[in-house]
Amino acid sequence: MIISVASGKGGTGKTLIATSLALSLGNETKVQFLDCDVEEPNAHILLKPTIERRETVSIPVPQIDEQKCTFCGKCAEVCAYNALAVLKNRVLVFPELCHGCGACSYLCPEDAISEVEREIGVVEIGRSKQIEFIHGRLAVGEAMAPPVIRRVKEHIDPEKIVIIDVPPGTSCPVVEAVGGSDFCLLVTEPTPFGLNDLTLAVETVKKLKIRRGVVVNRAGVGDRKVDEYCEGEGIPLLLYIPLDTQIARFYSQGVPLVEGMPEWREAFLKLAEDIRAEVDPEDSRK
Repeated sequence: MIISVASGKGGTGKTLIATSLALSLGNETKVQFLDCDVEEPNAHILLKPTIERRETVSIPVPQIDEQKCTFCGKCAEVCAYNALAVLKNRVLVFPELCHGCGACSYLCPEDAISEVEREIGVVEIGRSKQIEFIHGRLAVGEAMAPPVIRRVKEHIDPEKIVIIDVPPGTSCPVVEAVGGSDFCLLVTEPTPFGLNDLTLAVETVKKLKIRRGVVVNRAGVGDRKVDEYCEGEGIPLLLYIPLDTQIARFYSQGVPLVEGMPEWREAFLKLAEDIRAEVDPEDSRK
């Protein structure tokens, strides 16, 4: 089963939930943790994995053979991302804008475009106790997170329970990370900002046709509007975590919730059972 942990906004406690769920399940079954927040991965701060190997992530970008090029402009015409500009006797390539789709080289009538690999990030693989750990790091200054996320997800082991820590927001990296999940756990907080961004996240997950449930973090700081929204949408509220200075203190020290406060482990195991029931109601009755 693949469980993605997402949020409409940053700072809701998504990584706190994802790491606690993985650590709780790690004593019961085989678990794989994927940190797909490749622009700013931070699950390693809590899980403290030993990295065993690294893989470079590259995308193909065009290289122009100006001896063959007739400067017809076809490559710039077909590029949806404006990564090419054709002048009178020169072609300008903007690698940072290139998405590596290959349309320019495929459609060049003079076969004047080849492709070279450009490094945009790295994937690191290791272990944190009994958990297999994989995360991606987008290179500084790069804007193309989805290729790095795709490379991280290539390591998914269908024989394990997979926990995916998703980037914040509802943009392309989120869609790439959540896609293919059996269940999406949406983490929010009971504030107007939390509710606003939760509604955006719910609509995104709906479009992807993925089952979903909500965890309310910092419960008690706001009102019941998040609860009322979830009840109206038929979204199960699976766990409440109160605003607690002790939880915040452990988190700031890089200590996972279920290790700093072991009494929470049962709550996360119950959360996992509730997710299984949502994904496969028949199986949960056996």
